[in-house]
Amino acid sequence: MKKHQIILACTAVFILLFYNQSVGINISIFGVVLTLLISYFFQEKFVDRSHLVLVVTSILSCFAFAWYGDAASFFALALSILFLQFKTQNGELKMIQVFPLIVLNGLTSVGRIFIFRQWLPERKIHNDFAKKLIAFVLIPIIFLGLFFIVYSFGSDHFSSLFTDYELDINLPQLIGITILGFYISFSFWNYWVPETCYEYNPKLNNDFSNISEIKNQSTFSFLDLDFERKSGAITLFLLNIMLLVFIATYNYEQFFEAVEKTNLSSDTHERVNAVIFSILMAVGVILFYFKGGFNFDEKASSLKTLAKVWLGLNVILIISAIIKNSEYVSFYGLTYKRLGVYAFLILAIIGLVVSFQKISKQKTNAFLFNQMLWYFYGTILLCSYVNWGGLITNYNISVNKGVQPVFLSGLNFNDEARREYFKKNNLDGKYAESVREEMIWNYQDASFLSKALYYDFLNKEKK
Repeated sequence: MKKHQIILACTAVFILLFYNQSVGINISIFGVVLTLLISYFFQEKFVDRSHLVLVVTSILSCFAFAWYGDAASFFALALSILFLQFKTQNGELKMIQVFPLIVLNGLTSVGRIFIFRQWLPERKIHNDFAKKLIAFVLIPIIFLGLFFIVYSFGSDHFSSLFTDYELDINLPQLIGITILGFYISFSFWNYWVPETCYEYNPKLNNDFSNISEIKNQSTFSFLDLDFERKSGAITLFLLNIMLLVFIATYNYEQFFEAVEKTNLSSDTHERVNAVIFSILMAVGVILFYFKGGFNFDEKASSLKTLAKVWLGLNVILIISAIIKNSEYVSFYGLTYKRLGVYAFLILAIIGLVVSFQKISKQKTNAFLFNQMLWYFYGTILLCSYVNWGGLITNYNISVNKGVQPVFLSGLNFNDEARREYFKKNNLDGKYAESVREEMIWNYQDASFLSKALYYDFLNKEKK
């Protein structure tokens, strides 16, 4: 199929799936259709294992959204399919460029639709079927319509033969769905990559290409390389001393000072925030000193050693924060935010390990961002596949922490455990679970394309 045919076909599928429907399984079906079309029409471009992995994650993310229908599974679905399309069509570009291109094409697609030569075939028709369609169907319909309008003004009975019928069509919604479907299909299949992206792409490579040029480059024009190297060593040495002192005081306050239970929440938040800023600055320091020449400077061995020590100390700081967050969980139970803290701190450790690899293997700064993009994507996939609300509920009930009825009613996808707990403790109908149950009834009563399958497998309680 040609580009314009794929766009129109996807628009038709979008209309069939979303007309008179709300968001639900229809998004998953549309995602599967896009994935299969990419896999079929561009299979010759599937040159490495990452294409197959993205196909699998795209399909799994579609199933995850069909089951949960939440924001996490939607982002996993969208990113998986966009990554697959970008990797297939522009495999030579670094994946990190997909994000500015999404924004750029979202803004420019409205105007590019009217540049017909970009996506429509030439005007001269060579296909016999198309000629017959135009000559025998389209042209007669146009003339028939014109004369019908003329004759309708001359005879009411003639007009009533064709107008005394009422079609059950929500015309404004149909027009809106058609426009939205065409816009999405056009943006997806006919996205624009400026030449700037290709020109800038070499700067995003994981390895340096001009080692001889950057080897003797200094960061500051007013300092020669020797002074800059010593300055970096002094800076990292002092930073390591400061971080050692901070780790000592941080852990003393956490594990040896008596803290009132009422202050545990605010203390934990403050210390985790301090760790977050410390990690961001730590990575920034590494990116600053090892963006170029020091990666290959034989005299910078002490600088590299101090940088690796700096990274190791930050890992110790993160482990301390994980222990503190675990203490918080032991007092109050799990929440989405506390799980989010675990996720961020684990990603931070991965980021520091990748920074260590960057120094050891003499990689570019872009290497860090290219690698972390895939770990970030993997985190989104994990968030979309796991029932975190059910996990939180079951854990909190098992340890009898964080089991406030209002809190449990605000969690997603925990309904079986919540109902069982409420019945066991005679809490039915006394708290905010009625809002949650109303939402469940709405999903269970929705049409198939508007459903989230998770709710169909729940018992239907009486209203």
